[in-house]
Amino acid sequence: MKMMKSGVEELCDEKTLNFTIFLIHRLAENWEKLPSEVYRILNTTRIMDEYIIPCYDTLHSLGAEYLVEDITEYVKEKEVDL
Repeated sequence: MKMMKSGVEELCDEKTLNFTIFLIHRLAENWEKLPSEVYRILNTTRIMDEYIIPCYDTLHSLGAEYLVEDITEYVKEKEVDL
């Protein structure tokens, strides 16, 4: 959901943002990459915009280990080498 706040367009709320940051750091640890590299992968594959943010309500209730496995598989389906 896009919201306007002080003339700046927000793509997600604070809870979703915090969850996304948490997830990026867990993936970075698992993939042995910098969080900035993980962000780039999730952004360029559109996984962040098309899966993580829109599915926050479901994803945030799942365990971190499951999420890492799920997103790792999704990235590999997009033919990205980790």
